[in-house]
Amino acid sequence: MMMAVSFPGTKERDQWLREQEEARRRDHRRIGKEQELFFFNDVSPGSCFFLPKGAHIYNTLTDFIKSEYRRRGFSEVITPTLYSTSLWERSGHWEHYSENMFTVACKPHTFALKPMNCPAHCVMYEQRVRSWRELPLRWADFGALHRNEHSGALGGLTRVRRFCQDDAHIFCTPEQVQSEEITACLEFVRSVYRVFGFTFHCLLSTRPTPCLGEPALWDSAEQQLDRSLQKFGERWELNSGDGAFYGPKIDILIRDAIGRRHQCATIQLDFQLPIRFNLQYVGVDGAAHRPVMVHRAVLGSLERMIAILAENFSGKWPLWLSPAQVMVLPVGTDIERYGRDVVHRLKEAGFMADIDDDHGATLNRKIRSAQLAQYNFIFVVGEREQSSGTVNVRTRGGKQLGQRSLEDAMTSLTQLRDSRSNQDEF
Repeated sequence: MMMAVSFPGTKERDQWLREQEEARRRDHRRIGKEQELFFFNDVSPGSCFFLPKGAHIYNTLTDFIKSEYRRRGFSEVITPTLYSTSLWERSGHWEHYSENMFTVACKPHTFALKPMNCPAHCVMYEQRVRSWRELPLRWADFGALHRNEHSGALGGLTRVRRFCQDDAHIFCTPEQVQSEEITACLEFVRSVYRVFGFTFHCLLSTRPTPCLGEPALWDSAEQQLDRSLQKFGERWELNSGDGAFYGPKIDILIRDAIGRRHQCATIQLDFQLPIRFNLQYVGVDGAAHRPVMVHRAVLGSLERMIAILAENFSGKWPLWLSPAQVMVLPVGTDIERYGRDVVHRLKEAGFMADIDDDHGATLNRKIRSAQLAQYNFIFVVGEREQSSGTVNVRTRGGKQLGQRSLEDAMTSLTQLRDSRSNQDEF
């Protein structure tokens, strides 16, 4: 089948061509290969192999969210990967989602790899009687998830079969949903996206067909999300019929550096799983009550977020995320020992630092190589720097920041990293 794109005029066509070229230049698959971040292999189709530099980005993002968890009252849990199909039948996923699940036959039983964490968290909740005093329970889980995506839908890190989410589930009272929990989730999203420099808007996705549950419960859930969005104050719009099969949700669409939109964060209100698992808590009145379950992710899939960030920053990672933070360039073989001491000091402080000790390359060539490899900073060290305990600092953009004491340079690097700044110089 032949396809074509038409435009009102040459101006619009040329703009479209420029956008396509810019998208190709920023393609995360190209960046991943050039910077040796990750690769794919047919031995595990749709599953990513993260190399050391890619794993650094992955773990830095995870650590970022974990630090936010500690501030926001979330506790981490760890759950199994493989479950009997009886769990998925109980949760309703087997009826609605089984074609997207990987199954494992182990006679006489059938098991499935988890495509999401929510049923496991319900099993954890029901292990003992819960009191209203414990709520809200905020459980976060970075467990590996597997979804049997069609091979034609796979595309680099944006659509994979094995991935992790900054996934969490909140068990709370109906009053807590309306008064604080949804608003707190939205504020969490805003706080994180500001760090990346993303602008965003929200979608209120309402009941799909088919769906679980009574219309009255759906009406109540949708109204609560509507009120939370009104209170949040960011731009939002209605997205009719695109909710999850178990409840309505708020999807957050970010805008990247070249104007493309991506759906990453999601906040889903669920009355159905607590019913299917018969989850309860003992209220102030001593009677049994049904909790509400909130599903939420901020980054969404870590794999997909890395693809978005790679393209948003065009491979020029900010220092706090960068897998190539400092390149040390000794001028002359007699200076190598000092250069290695500088690298050692940087690594002890937690920085990703390397040394270029290629004796056959000129200094200009080494500087250019470090810039092309997207090292945030280049420390040139010669006899003067060695004798004074200093480094001569350059940025990857070519700006010369001059001679600094190693202590001062490391202090500035630490402030830049720990503030999660997107600045290119200090």
